[in-house]
Amino acid sequence: MNDDNASFYKGRRVLITGGLGFIGSNLAGSLVELGAEVVLVDSLIPDYGGNLFNIAPVRDALQVNVSDVRDANSMQYLVRDQEVIFNLAGQVSHIDSMRDPYTDLEINCRSQLSILEACRNHNPAVKVVFAGTRQIYGKPDTLPVTEAHLVRPIDVNGINKAAGEYYHLVYNNVFGVRSCSLRLTNVYGPRQLVKHNRQGFIGWFIRLAVEDREIQLFGDGAQLRDFVYVDDVVDAFLRAGASDACNGEVFNVGGDGPVSLRDLTELLVEVAGTGRVRYVEWPEDRRAIDIGGFYADSSKFQRAVGWKGKVDLREGLTKTVQYYRDHLSHYVDAPVDNP
Repeated sequence: MNDDNASFYKGRRVLITGGLGFIGSNLAGSLVELGAEVVLVDSLIPDYGGNLFNIAPVRDALQVNVSDVRDANSMQYLVRDQEVIFNLAGQVSHIDSMRDPYTDLEINCRSQLSILEACRNHNPAVKVVFAGTRQIYGKPDTLPVTEAHLVRPIDVNGINKAAGEYYHLVYNNVFGVRSCSLRLTNVYGPRQLVKHNRQGFIGWFIRLAVEDREIQLFGDGAQLRDFVYVDDVVDAFLRAGASDACNGEVFNVGGDGPVSLRDLTELLVEVAGTGRVRYVEWPEDRRAIDIGGFYADSSKFQRAVGWKGKVDLREGLTKTVQYYRDHLSHYVDAPVDNP
């Protein structure tokens, strides 16, 4: 975070939806350090990652409102007088979206429209930064994936996240509610949900390594991904919120080059000193929504605001493993029995 952007947030009123979750809580901590007046909104639905322990170091320096973004009346009240909204609330499980598409629709699509309507009617001067996802691209035609790639999601979650993103762009372009979207790749780090494996694989792999369990890789582990540490993602959100150069635009926010899942798990086991890897056949429900290899080109965002990830994978995994070694009991109900 550069000095100009850091000074932008001092005394500024900021709302974070999904603020007790993984990225939201890390963002909240940074905003408190920058002197912002922070309000968090979170539904605390058990399987979605909201966790009061996530904000333990800054609990007395911010406000928490336990509310659901599906409650339009609450959102109409909460957006008033805010200067920046980081809109991170969402249902992020691709598997859950296929099992329960209507809940995914309500949270990732309809609720986004309600939030933007609340802004249009009660706070049109606010700046909104939306947490998008690489999942909207679907199976990539070429690598690395740029923002010019077709939006072609292959699951319900991707469809609804794409719709939520486009609502933000429309409200920017038509109604003047300044908005942009950051299309995140595989984010990892402290405070990530690890109690189940339905919200991305890397947090689950980290838990299994910390607990000295078996990590199962589907196929041969040759699939490529890029990984971005949560502190770098926080920096990306702060830069986007402070810059009107981002308004009406979408940006990839990803890691520094591709890593195979085989190499990822080998490094994780090496860093942790515990855990092991076994290769297994693809389950049919996972194979049906797998996108193959994926890694993003984040150069557009770098040109716009000067962002570049600083934490390499080894350093990030080392920090994350240590965090869960220290605090795992706050993130799991009981040790996992069946990896």
